[in-house]
Amino acid sequence: MPRLMQMISPWRWLLYLFFWSLFVTVIDRQDLNTWLDFITRFVARFIRNALTVIPAVYLIDYLRPIIKQMSIIKVSITVIIIMVTSAAFWTVVMLLLMINIGLTQYALANFILTVGLMMVITGGFTFLFLLYFVRSYRELSALNQSFEQKLTAQNDIIKARLAPHFFFNTINSLNGLIETNPQKAANLLQNISSLFRASFSGIQEISFEEEVALCEDYLAIESIRLSEKLIVYWHLPDDDILYDMVITALTLQSVLEGLLFNVVEVTTETIVINVEVTWHQHTVRIIINVTLPKKTFIVQHDLQKRLNFRVQAERLQAYFGDTATIKNMITKEHIITTITYPLQDVGL
Repeated sequence: MPRLMQMISPWRWLLYLFFWSLFVTVIDRQDLNTWLDFITRFVARFIRNALTVIPAVYLIDYLRPIIKQMSIIKVSITVIIIMVTSAAFWTVVMLLLMINIGLTQYALANFILTVGLMMVITGGFTFLFLLYFVRSYRELSALNQSFEQKLTAQNDIIKARLAPHFFFNTINSLNGLIETNPQKAANLLQNISSLFRASFSGIQEISFEEEVALCEDYLAIESIRLSEKLIVYWHLPDDDILYDMVITALTLQSVLEGLLFNVVEVTTETIVINVEVTWHQHTVRIIINVTLPKKTFIVQHDLQKRLNFRVQAERLQAYFGDTATIKNMITKEHIITTITYPLQDVGL
């Protein structure tokens, strides 16, 4: 279906054709004696207008690569010419059909007048439709621009949160490994390269496999500094399922970073993190279960305030809808962070 028709709901198209046909029938009712004649003429007008609009819209869609390079004025003139030409053609076809089956009498003057009148009316209705379309297009463009600006700002926040403390801690870890373990330092550099390339590439949606790889790169970097304090277990779907899953880039990674920064770094005890990922009935659910240290005192109220994943949740909602959420449940023993968002199976 042409994009022009997809931009406007079917009932709006039907309403547009209905009033167009009704208007033309009313102004051309002088030779209609009964309601049956009026309804017959109206139905004929409706069919003719539908035949006028549908092929013309398909032709406009076919010419879209050329039309996209034109100015708004040239596009408007082109669309009006196409619609008027289509109206003239189908008016001639319908009049000849009605003459052949005896519904009307042939008269050259009336024939030309009817075709000309339909061309003028079609041009007028097309012009009004273009005014509505241009206004809607500008409103949609403004919304898209606002949406892109918001996403850019959110991505900048994610980058800013990733860069400062993480960058300097990583440099210190790398500096200590260069002389003691060159191979481990080389591996660390590869992890750093992958993570920062994703952070500054501007890519906003990636496969879930790539996101998991970024998380593993991040955890590999942090494990150098945190030593034995961190243990992470992954519970992932089968590879066939994981292959079809997508997520906004650095969402899971930044959530893990927040948990490490606010829990693992404030204790000397070993912290176990379980990450469980499921995809069922078009909903992705990621449960991150952090076992809190038993000896280190952590204020739950302060922890709830620091673990604020509002930006990550807004990025998910921008791509996957308002039902996407990131929620925290904090007890004395655990922090359970649940990320959920709708994801339609691409195979359906």
